[in-house]
Amino acid sequence: MTTLLTFACMALNPIDTTVLKQKIVTEFNKQPQAVFAVAVKDLSSGNTFLYNDQLEFHAASTMKTPVLVEAYKQAKEGKFSLSDSMLVKNSFESIVDGSLYSLDSTDDSEKDLYSKIGARLPISDLLYKMITKSSNLATNLIIDLVKAPNVNASMRKLGASKIQVLRGVEDGKAYAKGLNNITTAYDLMLIMEAIANGTAVDKKSGEEMIKILMDQYFRDIILAKLPTDVKAATKSGNITAVCHDSGIVFLPDGRKYVIVLLSKGIPQQSVATEILSTVSRIVYDHLQ
Repeated sequence: MTTLLTFACMALNPIDTTVLKQKIVTEFNKQPQAVFAVAVKDLSSGNTFLYNDQLEFHAASTMKTPVLVEAYKQAKEGKFSLSDSMLVKNSFESIVDGSLYSLDSTDDSEKDLYSKIGARLPISDLLYKMITKSSNLATNLIIDLVKAPNVNASMRKLGASKIQVLRGVEDGKAYAKGLNNITTAYDLMLIMEAIANGTAVDKKSGEEMIKILMDQYFRDIILAKLPTDVKAATKSGNITAVCHDSGIVFLPDGRKYVIVLLSKGIPQQSVATEILSTVSRIVYDHLQ
């Protein structure tokens, strides 16, 4: 496997960089058939660590963060208010031919929303479910609202040139044709950095998005092996043999950094989670 590895540093010497590289590669070598990517940016110093950062991966649920950003952007533009209500439905058009499909609650990590079909809920509630419990139903409703091409256009303005939000979740016809949402570690890093810096939309929106991301229910990668006084605003994503996490880590001394961990090719999610959470701890220790 060819890897692209760079480390831009001001305060760290080459020995530190070599040790960091060796520790991370040692972890990844435990699953030699797998492909990994890492992107880290210390938001205090600007130092970055990039490993396979331009490789494309199935985005899984990490694509829900760009959708969140687009919803806040359109709300700021006055297209709707986040307090406006939406009809909860379970019928969506395939991007292949416009035929209708629906989601199965048994395949969704958030199930309560299915009991609300036919009712109306605030957009803000749907965004919260989309991120914190990774609701696929809420995601499809929001994508219907903001439209996938608009998400991509906004990500390009943030400098994220490869990430693609093509469709909602469980569009089987699109999946069969290879029409999937994709991402790179670098693009997710840029998006999380923009949220952290208040430039994804504006400062207020950034603060609100961080609060939602900090209520993340799935915390078994970035935060799993970090000290309890470390906080993080994260969004993970998992499908078969794909396991990701991305987020903003807040240290007790006020510093913060963005970290993105992507993997594919490991059938057992628990194995991928163990490796990625260990790498998260390696990065944390290095930045100390």
